[in-house]
Amino acid sequence: MNKPIPNALSIVVADMAAAVAFYTRCGLSFAGDATSAPHAEAQAGDWRVMFDTREVMTSIDPSWTPPAGGHAMAVAFACATPTDVDAVHDALVAAGAPSVHAPFDAPWGQRYATVRDPDGNAVDFYCALA
Repeated sequence: MNKPIPNALSIVVADMAAAVAFYTRCGLSFAGDATSAPHAEAQAGDWRVMFDTREVMTSIDPSWTPPAGGHAMAVAFACATPTDVDAVHDALVAAGAPSVHAPFDAPWGQRYATVRDPDGNAVDFYCALA
């Protein structure tokens, strides 16, 4: 048997329009009118990022419930320069995203920042300092 190769990330959202607006600001592109769809996808390099509403999840698994007690996943975006980390963080915060960590020079050698998406998930932005 060949080993499966991961190539997609699925994110469950409460409000598709808010999620599409947020992730568009992060640099993802969506086809068609993704804002009103129950399922939307964006290509990120070799990966598909798939978004499904909570209603889609309960239609597949009626016992599904949203995670509680903290974010359920985190997505990280590589930025081209440390200045880009600051710029994307500031733009998302200006658009209403809560900041978790303002941009900082991390001890592991990256410029790093974190905001929350509309569903409370952590979204990181980073770039090597050297």
